[in-house]
Amino acid sequence: MIITNFESAQGHWILAKMGKRVLRPGGKELTLQLIDALNVSDKDDVVEFAPGIGYTASIVIGKKPRSYIGVDAEADIVADLKEKINGNQVIENISFLHANAAQTNLMAESKNKVYGEAMLTMQSEPRKTEIVKEAYRILQKGGLYAIHEIALEPVSLTTDEKNSILKDLAQTIKVNARPLTTGEWRELLEKEGFKIKKVVHNDMLLLEIKRLIDDEGFFRFLKIVCNVLTHPQARKRIIKMRKAFKRHQKNMKAILIVAEK
Repeated sequence: MIITNFESAQGHWILAKMGKRVLRPGGKELTLQLIDALNVSDKDDVVEFAPGIGYTASIVIGKKPRSYIGVDAEADIVADLKEKINGNQVIENISFLHANAAQTNLMAESKNKVYGEAMLTMQSEPRKTEIVKEAYRILQKGGLYAIHEIALEPVSLTTDEKNSILKDLAQTIKVNARPLTTGEWRELLEKEGFKIKKVVHNDMLLLEIKRLIDDEGFFRFLKIVCNVLTHPQARKRIIKMRKAFKRHQKNMKAILIVAEK
């Protein structure tokens, strides 16, 4: 992803530009729990919604599933992933599809594992429902759908309090993030026919030093710090994001939900 204006660029792409690979709210820890919960094997046909820079995709592909398809709405992301993961070669069981997660055009009941991370949070309420419906449509009976998103808490947050958090996040990360409470995430999946199998929370500490080191490793952490120090426009945005995350830390958690069709 090429960034021409750091002031208006979406926050996650600025972090990626600075060298950050783990861009999920619950960090590497929750991503690995998601992969473990899906228990990917050579018998699985896997779909990932919005694979981004391909961090989770590379781990899942390393499990050697029978097939893997990464679906992304951005053509340049699909092109980057084809080059990064496949080396622009045609690999029969690994592919990246330029399509919307709400309408993949994949065959109904053709997959048994579907997952997405930090993507439903960024969607409107109707689009969240459309994406969950699509996951349900392409999954076989007994198939698993896993999501890794941001959850608001406590449940008693007022509408005004929620709107204040959402407005601050939108102004800071330049994305209209719309996280739900844990109960609302569960309801979103259950009303489309899914049965909740597992719910796990983790602290939302994306830009805290300990989490950065845990996620990226010490030497990549140092590389990210050097990149931030030498890119003042990026540094300004990242500082703003970190302050916003800290302001709302008590009201935001990362959430992993695994559901079964």
